[in-house]
Amino acid sequence: MSFIASLFARSPVRPMQQHMRAAVACAREVLPFVEAMAAGDTAAMATCRAEIVRLEHEADSIKNEIRSHLPKRLLMAVERRDMLEILDAQDSIADVAQDIAELADLRSMKPPDDMREPLLQLVRKVIETCEQAEKVIDELDELIETGFGDREVARVEAMIAELNRLESDTDAQSEGLLRVLFAQEDRLGVSTVFWYQLILWIADMADYAERVGNRLRLLIAT
Repeated sequence: MSFIASLFARSPVRPMQQHMRAAVACAREVLPFVEAMAAGDTAAMATCRAEIVRLEHEADSIKNEIRSHLPKRLLMAVERRDMLEILDAQDSIADVAQDIAELADLRSMKPPDDMREPLLQLVRKVIETCEQAEKVIDELDELIETGFGDREVARVEAMIAELNRLESDTDAQSEGLLRVLFAQEDRLGVSTVFWYQLILWIADMADYAERVGNRLRLLIAT
């Protein structure tokens, strides 16, 4: 029996939590990657990219096992479709982290001086948002074990509200960074397009993290 299959024997949500940990690990690795970008260290960028790829493959492996072993109906009102929708949002975090590393590494991108710190701040806030979503998913088994009890539901809803707040912060930071980018569009030329895409992808990780929480909120409400 595979490791994931053995987890299902104990709890159907543990593999989901393990997958979320793998996805957030991908997001965390974006920070040292961007730090290497800011330093112009292409060797370190390649090393970080390889680690992100490894972690993304690990997340994919867990995702595939979940899809293979997830029963059509779990406990109480939790259905297979609900879990798969949460799984897809989680997996998108890892996928986008890999996209970020691939684009920046292939183009040997280095941020202009006035974009370095705002870019790093955005990545840090995005990681904080992803980690908050991970905390929310860590409560899924407790939700089920308590039968979606009022106290646990209220606790999780408060955590999701904090997740929404953090994601809103990333929206504001990414908008500010884009303004800095567009202010120097004439100088950067075609590179502006690639920086625009990169910034959007970084912010997307927080969007997917928020989607994880919002999908769980809908599950709680049903």
